[in-house]
Amino acid sequence: MRPEFPFAAAGAAVPYLASLGVSHLHLSPVLEAVPGSAHGYDVTDHSRVRAELGGEPGLRALAAAARGHGLGLVLDIVPNHMAVPSPLRLNRPLWEVLREGPRTPYARWFDIDWEAGGGQVLLPVLPGPPEPGAFEVDRDGGVLRHGELEFPLREGTGGLAVPELLAAQWYRPACWREARTELNYRRFFTISELIGVRVEDPEVFAATHAKVLELVRDGVAEGLRIDHVDGLADPAGYLRRLRAAVGEGCWVVVEKILARQERLPPGWPVAGTTGYDALHRVDGVFTDPAGAPELARRYAEFTGMPHWEQLARACAREVLTGDLAAELAALERAAGPELGSGVRELLIAYPVYRPYPGEPELSPQALAEAAAPAGAGAVAGVRDLLLRDPAFAARFAQTSAALRAKSLEDRAFYRHAPLLSATEVGGDPGQPAVSPAEFHAYCAALDRDWPGSGTVLSTHDTKRSADVRARISALSQAPGLMGRPAGPDPQLAWVARQTALGLGEVPERTDRLVQALLKAVREAALHTSWTDQDPAYEAAVAGYVPDPEEPAGLAEAARANLLGMALLHLAMPGVPEIYQGAETEYRALVDPDNRRPARFPREALARLDAGAVPRGQAQEKLALTAALLRLRRDRPGLFTGYAPLSARGPAAEHCLAFARPAGLVAVATRLSHRLAGAGGWRDTTLALPPGRWTALLDRGASYEGEVRLAELLAALPVALLLRDGGRGDE
Repeated sequence: MRPEFPFAAAGAAVPYLASLGVSHLHLSPVLEAVPGSAHGYDVTDHSRVRAELGGEPGLRALAAAARGHGLGLVLDIVPNHMAVPSPLRLNRPLWEVLREGPRTPYARWFDIDWEAGGGQVLLPVLPGPPEPGAFEVDRDGGVLRHGELEFPLREGTGGLAVPELLAAQWYRPACWREARTELNYRRFFTISELIGVRVEDPEVFAATHAKVLELVRDGVAEGLRIDHVDGLADPAGYLRRLRAAVGEGCWVVVEKILARQERLPPGWPVAGTTGYDALHRVDGVFTDPAGAPELARRYAEFTGMPHWEQLARACAREVLTGDLAAELAALERAAGPELGSGVRELLIAYPVYRPYPGEPELSPQALAEAAAPAGAGAVAGVRDLLLRDPAFAARFAQTSAALRAKSLEDRAFYRHAPLLSATEVGGDPGQPAVSPAEFHAYCAALDRDWPGSGTVLSTHDTKRSADVRARISALSQAPGLMGRPAGPDPQLAWVARQTALGLGEVPERTDRLVQALLKAVREAALHTSWTDQDPAYEAAVAGYVPDPEEPAGLAEAARANLLGMALLHLAMPGVPEIYQGAETEYRALVDPDNRRPARFPREALARLDAGAVPRGQAQEKLALTAALLRLRRDRPGLFTGYAPLSARGPAAEHCLAFARPAGLVAVATRLSHRLAGAGGWRDTTLALPPGRWTALLDRGASYEGEVRLAELLAALPVALLLRDGGRGDE
């Protein structure tokens, strides 16, 4: 949702989305946000629905239109932070804190270390160092101005000379660069324009959730997505309070990035995560376990970049002591000088986003990594402090989450580029391939423990949409086709080559590539960065747009990946989410490219429904998506239980198949380029569960018993089978 795509536009899409087979519309944040915001995660007022989208009447009208077609709404809510907007008065609680200081009731809303700031909140909003002559005092209006910026005046200070007036305020306007070392309020990651909110306080929770809870009670919303739950001081306590307020019938999922071996805390009263753990497994099972290491070897030889583990640790240290220096200093002050090194090294060594009470101890390897530079005593002292000081433990955990996100997602994932499809949120670039056995084990556990968990392939936060990743991951099957691309520097050349391959020929291709590459080099911070840009280097980046020519033979592999990923996502356990327009081929790069106004293939779906044969992979994906979504809507009982199926024969490893026992079988081709090079399916067979099975995508072809995969997958690299007379209508 954004001003260019408001509630009315979503309402106009409801008939099409209902015909596609979806059950709910997931809306990005709908509360009042910074004017013009393209995403809404910069909330300014929790009490109002955003006027630029149509206000509360527009939202309620959308909900009514959706209900009229059998659909509900899921709202995205942002409990962790609010905007530090321009003008500041748009955030009334923050404005009151800046005017009244710690005595205002609103002071409890924000994590402000007044002592560290000498009694003032640092406001890093100025373009340069503050100069008294640049400020104007409007005594009648009660504001202090600096250009277009306005600040509230503390009562009784309007008559002071500017230097004394500045010293007398509850805030200190400062250059934006001071945020790195002097900031004394909790923020979202390293974004000083987003100030952390203390929703662990019952009064703050009540004030910031009243409108959302009203919308749930009124039936406007049937589900909630909780943004960045790891940023909260007490996620479990927050979720218990939220569940008590919304009741058991509201579907609640949390944006929680789980490491490969990490599990969601079992006691959380939620349906599961937003699905990045599923994304990693689906992507990984289409990544060649032999080719990916070879690609990494060629990349290291070509660029000279270190291996993943070394690079990730280096980025963590760099971000913690640089971008998050203020947060680190606050923790070191709280721990005391003798434990400061232990704080730093434990944060760097922690293997997941944040620690939670009751979780297993750190591995001996992680403890050794922390103790080597800090000393065993300092590490032991910090671990003891974490156990006996809840306030310190909460801030340590919040900083850990920010560090992991910033150092991995926003730094290391841009520096480590052997296979760009593996550098996705929740991914494991050091071991990108997922075996069929691991995929099946994950699905079985999901069906058993979190059957209502969300699953995704593309979101507003993915660096590359699933269709872009499908094209890039095909390279893992033929590392030699990567070649030795030319460019301003080896790292950029490698990244640009894969990015261009993934995007292919699309509208506005050159501009979209340039913007994505500029963001990539700034995030990597090897030659330029957001805060210290190198104009000459960035000009070279902007002038370098590689040819999108696809390596010979990979087009069919990309098609098999694209359709296979879609099939697994929609047929596996969990609640699948289809990002706007991704029901057909959807090629998008990192934001803002993936946040363009939604475009839906209405006409293409109508033609398919009228009997047209799908032509090209965009229509094939649309037909597959519609078929599975409609099955989920009309026969939900089909999507319970999970049973892996094993192929037999010379190409068995290239078949990934499973049954939903009530009467559905999904079959996908993996590593199809290698399969073709080895002679195809040959005599490989798949034994179907008992009964007669009809192919939903193959004009009614029927199968029974042991079927030859060369026959089953002759027309498409995927198959979706329904058992004749199967259950699943309940």
